[in-house]
Amino acid sequence: MTDRPLKVLIAKPGLDGHDRGAKVLARGLRDEGFEVVYTGLRQTPEMVVTAALQEDVDVVGLSILSGAHMTLLPRICELLRAEDMGDVLVTAGGIIPADDIAELKAAGVAAIFGPGTSIGEIAAFMRQNARPRA
Repeated sequence: MTDRPLKVLIAKPGLDGHDRGAKVLARGLRDEGFEVVYTGLRQTPEMVVTAALQEDVDVVGLSILSGAHMTLLPRICELLRAEDMGDVLVTAGGIIPADDIAELKAAGVAAIFGPGTSIGEIAAFMRQNARPRA
């Protein structure tokens, strides 16, 4: 274990221009004691993974409302593994149909948080499942 707080990258992959939820989550996680980095809008999978690598994060939280989750989220998980960051906890939130969840989890997304999930629930999941990077 390390004395530093868990470090979370919040990213908005794809052509999704709605970031209120991501900003609320970033602030809420900060208030919960996490160190939070927010990448901003319209990030490519490569940009997300580069930021995760540069920031040495423990968790990547992906917020997506555009409907491109079946393309973007597995690609981000694949790129993280290629960068030897397969131990980084990947979570997602937004509008993701229940029928897609099993495939996303098989691709490496640990949890999907839908509308109405509390910040406390998300923080608890991250604390229980993230492993601080060395």
